[in-house]
Amino acid sequence: MGKTLHDAGVVVTGAGGGIGAALARRFAAEGARVVVNDLDPAKAEAVAEEIGAIPLPGDASTVVAEARTALGGSVDVYCANAGLGSGGGPDADEDVWAAAWDVNVMAHVRAARELLPGWLERGHGRFVSTVSAAGLLSMVGAAPYSVTKHGALAFAEWLSLTYRHRGIHVHAICPQGVRTDMLRAAGSAGELLLAPSAIEPEQVADALFAGMAEDRFLILPHPEAGAYYAARATEPDTWLTSMNHLQQKWEATQ
Repeated sequence: MGKTLHDAGVVVTGAGGGIGAALARRFAAEGARVVVNDLDPAKAEAVAEEIGAIPLPGDASTVVAEARTALGGSVDVYCANAGLGSGGGPDADEDVWAAAWDVNVMAHVRAARELLPGWLERGHGRFVSTVSAAGLLSMVGAAPYSVTKHGALAFAEWLSLTYRHRGIHVHAICPQGVRTDMLRAAGSAGELLLAPSAIEPEQVADALFAGMAEDRFLILPHPEAGAYYAARATEPDTWLTSMNHLQQKWEATQ
């Protein structure tokens, strides 16, 4: 994998901290030329300076064309990592739902729309989607996040099943709790459900690189999430009952 990535053009969105910064650091350490994208210019510039990368602040939805130019004409790996951890239920504001959909799903769609023509012409390309275990399972207290992360997983699956015979590699990273600002912002639900088994962002990067070496679609930094995913598929009522118990436990803390 290291030889494959040497001098590769890599874009990581939401790379000003957390998982995105860990991914950017790891790709740079492997010899890739990295574009660090983040809405916060100071954060993007700080990470880029640290690892010798190219800072590109701005909206993840519109970064591809400028990143391609910055990398000398081509993007080899695109990490759709930027995300919103929106909480609430059906009562959440329309703006909250719209923003979650735009960032967690449509930014991935827009990036793929820009990237695929060149990748298909060359016969190779790699799309990495940071989905989270919420896309495999769900998240108590966070309907917009859960629903849109399911959408992100569905889109990554569609890309893989449609283009894998044409040299397009797709990976969906689905961690549970990761010690990032997003986990801290998740409040009591995150503290109850995710914090006890939370891992460091660098462990997520390790899991991705192990998965890329084996060309695996599903990247599970918390391996137990695979068992939960299987239970959800084969025993949905049992799984929903167990999740409802967690919901009740969380409600008791409010």
